Amino acid sequence: MAELPTMIQDLALILMVAGIVTLIFKKLKQPLVLGYIVAGFLVSPHMPYTASVVDSANVHLWADIGVMFLLFSLGLDFSFKKILKMGASPVISACTIIFFMMMIGISIGKLFGWSKMDCIFLGGMLAMSSTTIIYKAFDDLGLRQQQFAGMVMSVLILEDILAIVMMVMLSAVASGNNPDSGQMLESIMRIAFFLVTWLVVGIFAIPLFLRHVRTLINNEVLLVVSLGLCCAMAVFSTKVGFSSAFGAFIMGSILAETLEAERIEKLVEPVKNLFGAIFFVSVGMLVDPKILVDYAFPIFCLVMAILLGQAIFGTFSFMLGGESLKSAVRCGFSMAQIGEFSFIIASLGLSLGVIGDFLYPVVVAVSVITTFLTPYMIRLATPAYNKLERHLPSKLILSLNKLAMGNTHSQEQSLWKKLLSQMVANTIIYSILSVAGIAVMFTFALPFFHELLPGQNLYGYGNAVTGVLTVLLIAPFLRAMVMKKNRSEEWRTLWTESNRNHIPLLFTVFVRIIIAVGFIFYICNYLSQFTNALMITIGFIVILLIIFSRWTKHRSITLERLFIQNLRSREIEAQVLGKKRPLYEGKLLDRDIHIAEFEVPSNSVWMGQTLKQLNLGQKYGVHVSSILRGGNRINIPDGAYMIFPGDVLQVIGSDEQFTAFRDALEKDVLSEDFDLESREMKLRQLIIGSDSPFIGKTLIESRIRDIYSVMVVGLEEGKESLSPFKPNRKFQEGDIIWVVGERESLDALINN
Repeated sequence: MAELPTMIQDLALILMVAGIVTLIFKKLKQPLVLGYIVAGFLVSPHMPYTASVVDSANVHLWADIGVMFLLFSLGLDFSFKKILKMGASPVISACTIIFFMMMIGISIGKLFGWSKMDCIFLGGMLAMSSTTIIYKAFDDLGLRQQQFAGMVMSVLILEDILAIVMMVMLSAVASGNNPDSGQMLESIMRIAFFLVTWLVVGIFAIPLFLRHVRTLINNEVLLVVSLGLCCAMAVFSTKVGFSSAFGAFIMGSILAETLEAERIEKLVEPVKNLFGAIFFVSVGMLVDPKILVDYAFPIFCLVMAILLGQAIFGTFSFMLGGESLKSAVRCGFSMAQIGEFSFIIASLGLSLGVIGDFLYPVVVAVSVITTFLTPYMIRLATPAYNKLERHLPSKLILSLNKLAMGNTHSQEQSLWKKLLSQMVANTIIYSILSVAGIAVMFTFALPFFHELLPGQNLYGYGNAVTGVLTVLLIAPFLRAMVMKKNRSEEWRTLWTESNRNHIPLLFTVFVRIIIAVGFIFYICNYLSQFTNALMITIGFIVILLIIFSRWTKHRSITLERLFIQNLRSREIEAQVLGKKRPLYEGKLLDRDIHIAEFEVPSNSVWMGQTLKQLNLGQKYGVHVSSILRGGNRINIPDGAYMIFPGDVLQVIGSDEQFTAFRDALEKDVLSEDFDLESREMKLRQLIIGSDSPFIGKTLIESRIRDIYSVMVVGLEEGKESLSPFKPNRKFQEGDIIWVVGERESLDALINN
């Protein structure tokens, strides 16, 4: 018999141990991530008393795949529109927290005399709070619908995105071992170019492709196509100098804008869970107890730095973002732990060979300790605020809260600022697309035409054909760059408002024309030997032709409309299906009042009752503004509306009212049937004897269903199939009937 490959043996060991340990952690109501880490420690070579993994290289390969799928799933749950709608507050808070925590991590590393790269990577690890762990803690503590929890989750989403950027920058820094401002700027520009190019191209192409093959795709095909796109982008990302995880995230964020995003997310989740579990097991395999003993004091210092750093600087950061003092304290205390992205950054440092082997187990130990302390830190926030309130002057607290109230609803930007910001954004995006188009043509089309038209005499024709095709390719982008926003409402208002605005407005057009001419100049300069004056003249002529060309205008508008349609596809779907959140959500007058969603459990005792019977407003102080049911929205339901299982209730209230409402909704459920096995239904034959009490009675008069809880399903009359037992037929001696019921009920009927 052939010997089983070590890879299968290792996989069996990992999954068996992980399954047992996670069951224990589930029973203890602890995060499963910690269970995976403990399982990894148990199967690692550092644990001499248990079976160990034979080939660690295969495990780390699976772990790399796990990281890729984790970030792909993160991208599926990410939307650039969500980030833009968050406003400036989460951005300010996230950036401030990351800056302070990175400085703390770097400072602690320097105090212990660790290397420069150890300090930099340690700062990145300490800056990343765990979205998974905090979300679960909020859910377990019943705080997920509270207002401060929404702010924390917004900041965590931004931190995850910034962690992707940080990984790319750390890779660039590690490659040179000499981080300077020029290298940082180059890394940021490369990331921006890659992001914009592939997001725009992807949002153009992939939704269009999925729309055309939608009738051919079932769940199996969609899963294969999605994972294929994920892996393809991961490979391409590594080819251009980024990590595979970064490419997977980009593809996830592209697919997040398609109508199939929710289906893909559900289909990919089991794959992500499997490989993600292997990744976290691989994290635990690197934990060496000897290192933990040797570095016990640094671990203690890092734990205290995270707890105190997030409590102090996290609170300060959320206040900068516009939160009140109480809300900021609750937010800051909730962020006091590190998790999955810290492991990913540590794995990156190890794979690049730039950090010490000791740092990984140290960070894992810190993560485990801070994760266990997370619920206690969240509970400690309110007492900490109460104590702070007693010691701080009341005027100071009042002024801080007023400042937060003012920051929440900032004044509308001036027309000039709004117009210029839109023009700058458009110019950057279309410039990046133009650069990408030129790069593709010069990389692929130019060599092709040189091979198609060989010889010195035909060399120039190849350049000319490539140049014309390149200009035609980027012409819609150049026209949009020059003409977009020239007829916007802001432009017309500023133009008619004052004659002094005419020259500045025309100057904005002139600047964009110069930028567009620069692209034509570059193409001519690369492909020809013309003089500068002639190339500039050609550039202006070409740009004027592009501006006044009907074909270019039609092409530009068509591409823009297609892009907007693809970008808004999920929003349109939400409107059609009644899932879009109400516009007044962020405009409630009282800061303590907001909207939250609650799903009615399938075993809720509320089902079948009307809103009037439930009397939720009187009992809990909440108001049901909408009911989402089967893709439909019922707005302002009256008291006659009945509650059904699976209904999603959109409720208006305060944090305290939501807590009471959530507790009641989860408590008022049907009790679980622990004797399920004894409730099995049986089919039996019953012969009516001469002493039967049913003789001479009809089925209704016998009350078999009411007394014995059994059902007569047929009468045997010697035919091929059973005959129905008519309700007005009387039982006769010798009748053979078939009845269905539970075993005890049938025994009671037969023994009667």
